[in-house]
Amino acid sequence: MTTTTHASFAIERSYSASPQRIFAAWADPAAKRAWFVEGDGWDIQSYEIDFREGGKESSKYLFRKGEEIFGEKTVFTNDTVFNEIIPNERIVFTYAMDRNGKRFSVSLATVEIKLAGKGSRLIFSEHGAFFDGADGVQMREQGWQDLLKRLEEHLAEIKQ
Repeated sequence: MTTTTHASFAIERSYSASPQRIFAAWADPAAKRAWFVEGDGWDIQSYEIDFREGGKESSKYLFRKGEEIFGEKTVFTNDTVFNEIIPNERIVFTYAMDRNGKRFSVSLATVEIKLAGKGSRLIFSEHGAFFDGADGVQMREQGWQDLLKRLEEHLAEIKQ
């Protein structure tokens, strides 16, 4: 018998960058790859993004510690569809994640970017369905916390 766990979370972060710069870091393929895709512990096998409403983003990663943690070579895939894009304000997307070809979650996520003083406030919210003991909401939220910190570091590196 299969199980499904539903869970939601929201993360709010302040950035010193303008809404336009934050949005560009999500929209520009090279910028998105720099903070979202590249990272220690992963070998990127493929990455593509078509950032437009109805467009898709897909990636395939070999997790270097997969054999140590899961007892086998571990390949993750992430398939995203951009459902709504309002430049410099909001991105709504759905995404599914697989481990070694087996689906373990499907989520609806929203990124809201608001002007806040000389910078911006980003609100990320997600509602996910996690299958058969998958990573679950705590690990997913921590993953997004890490990614949004990498976004902050990316924005600092390319400060204009």
